[in-house]
Amino acid sequence: MKHLVTALVFTLGLGAASASAENIDKRQTLVITEAQREHVLEEMRSLLSGIQNILAALARDDMAAVAQYARPLGMGMKAKSEDHLKGALPKEFMQLGMSVHSDFDRIAAAAESSKDPKHTLRQLGETMNKCVSCHASYQIRAESRTLGVKDGAQHHKH
Repeated sequence: MKHLVTALVFTLGLGAASASAENIDKRQTLVITEAQREHVLEEMRSLLSGIQNILAALARDDMAAVAQYARPLGMGMKAKSEDHLKGALPKEFMQLGMSVHSDFDRIAAAAESSKDPKHTLRQLGETMNKCVSCHASYQIRAESRTLGVKDGAQHHKH
């Protein structure tokens, strides 16, 4: 019986260890300056807000509003000071971001020309797949410049 309990405890311990190992964040960590990180996060928040506005416009069948909300998320948005990100972020990350901006230009153009909400929803779904892929692949951390800071958390004594 003692061996059975020991085996059970050992097995449960391995199960807990493998379960916690599965929960480890395996995304690639991108370390950039705090200003660069804030720029990327602000852009993501703008994209999310724009998507919400596009969905609300689609619910009203207001394709002019879809185009109005999509256009500022296009390639014109990336022109707003992204030079400081070149070289700081991987080429694949930047290419994915540029393709998202390009998608919004296409969404705006299609909303203006075809006026087909289902087509726009399909386009938006494809674009959001890129968002999901990016968030599943990367995490962004600001570089630490002070002693006692590791992985974004400060270590201090109480």
